[in-house]
Amino acid sequence: MHEYMSPVKVWGLSCPGFPEEVSRARRWTRDILRGSPFVDDAELIVSELSANAVLHTASGLDAGSFHLALAVSPQVVALSVTDHGGTETAPKIERQEQDAEHGRGLGMVSAIAHRVVVRKSDHGHTITAELYAGGALREHPC
Repeated sequence: MHEYMSPVKVWGLSCPGFPEEVSRARRWTRDILRGSPFVDDAELIVSELSANAVLHTASGLDAGSFHLALAVSPQVVALSVTDHGGTETAPKIERQEQDAEHGRGLGMVSAIAHRVVVRKSDHGHTITAELYAGGALREHPC
């Protein structure tokens, strides 16, 4: 393979911080991963991370936005959502009580994904969830 060629394909999408943009993020993810065995899991992860960005960070305020990145290789599907921060603490995976009404989202993402990484910067948070395909995505046309 040529040194400037890569089997990894990367897509990006920026969305205004409106709640209805979460469904746009889901459709975008589903369209890109059409035919992948991970399309349902990826759609659920993007939905949760996008909703968290809109509801719990400055991304959901006036002129806010959130940004998605989707990288697909023969071995890994990596989904990242970056928000505008505005919270004192970084998102974290917490074990919630059985009757808790909030705070289960990142735990669910962690249960679905093979790996979840939270990064905090001066400008917000990026949460990346990775789904490992083994050989499953090798036949995917992306």
